[in-house]
Amino acid sequence: MTTIGDRVREARLAAGLSQTALAGNAFSPSYISLIEAGHREPTDAALGVLAERLGTTLEFLKHGEDGPNEARTRLELDYARLDLASGDAAGAVQRIDALDLTVVTPVLRVEALTTLARAHELLGELETAITLLEPLLTETQARPDHLRAAVLTTALVGCYLEAGDLHRAVEVGERTLAELDSADLVGTDEHLRLASTVLWAYVERGDLLYATHRAAELVRLAESLGTPRGRGSVYWNAALVAEQRRDYELAQRYTERALALLSEGEPDRDLPRLRVNYAWLLLRSDPADPRAALQQIDTAEPGLNAVGSALDVARLQVERSRAHLMLGDEAAAEADARAALAGLGDSPRLEAATAHIALGDVLDARGDHPGATAAFQWGADMLGMMAATRHSAGVWRDLGDRYLRRGDVDAAARAFDRALREAGFQPSVPTGAPRETWSLGG
Repeated sequence: MTTIGDRVREARLAAGLSQTALAGNAFSPSYISLIEAGHREPTDAALGVLAERLGTTLEFLKHGEDGPNEARTRLELDYARLDLASGDAAGAVQRIDALDLTVVTPVLRVEALTTLARAHELLGELETAITLLEPLLTETQARPDHLRAAVLTTALVGCYLEAGDLHRAVEVGERTLAELDSADLVGTDEHLRLASTVLWAYVERGDLLYATHRAAELVRLAESLGTPRGRGSVYWNAALVAEQRRDYELAQRYTERALALLSEGEPDRDLPRLRVNYAWLLLRSDPADPRAALQQIDTAEPGLNAVGSALDVARLQVERSRAHLMLGDEAAAEADARAALAGLGDSPRLEAATAHIALGDVLDARGDHPGATAAFQWGADMLGMMAATRHSAGVWRDLGDRYLRRGDVDAAARAFDRALREAGFQPSVPTGAPRETWSLGG
């Protein structure tokens, strides 16, 4: 059981204050020393002054986590986390929004708002999640609390990645990585997870050569310093870099290592997402192994349904559609592709374009060529509304392959040209037609 003196001392050290600095003009340093040693019981008025200087609450200094506001908020936060674990992100938002976070400690407030941001992310409300995380990160870095800042930054970088703001993702991530380096916290789980997430931002931005170099550095660092979870994060993202280089054999080896390491820890959405990524690799290996891919997807599905976002579930459904199509089960393949589209809605997302292409493949296989053409055009229209990334370039390439297979050479040429442009290759000779006037399938 901690005492008032213990809590004052811990809060003072966390704030980076000496006893003299905490005393200020209101108290003597010896009075602070007596409180911390348990030889003096401060009045509520004195505790109020100390709480304000320490960035905490009078209630916490007096009662610790057993104070009524603190205990009630922690209980509601635990229930909100259970809501997230059961897939009820909307319930978690409602529960946390009802809390009065002005009467609890800053640490608990950060926990609650971080959980709220996670719930909004799972609901696809990325802008709201970012609006919550940005000021939280600024507050945490000001204390400074480097490890908590790394956790917040990882969440923030992930949101910017999903929103397509790759430059901001790199900027925010690199700034916190530099702070971790200065604080001699390189190689911690928090550092490795953040560095791995930033690595993917470089890949998405098209800096593949630099990402390859950074991936090799991170693998060496993780193998010498990392815990199983930290190493698992590094291997996962190193596998993604290898995928982009079309080195599927290396990507598969890294993914298998990551699966083995992450399976040792507490279950969360990382492990099922990694299984879906492994299924993606199995479907693109030579030869493809759709049955093994389906096994990974079936194992991942319960976890993603419980704690994954709508995007996570849609990615699973698209890969399952492809696996079923390879096995000749066109009905199941179509059902999965349409389920992915229903879950994603009408917003222009890369995942929606990919799902339309998957549906087009199924309709083509069933002989519904007009339906396939419409699905491919929908995919092209979706892609046309989004910012260029290396990933979108890959989807344009996939679309071009479909048009070429169907004998539509003009549409294939336009799609391949768009893929090159989005990968950063601009034409060296004027084409004579403004880019925005081009239409696939027209």
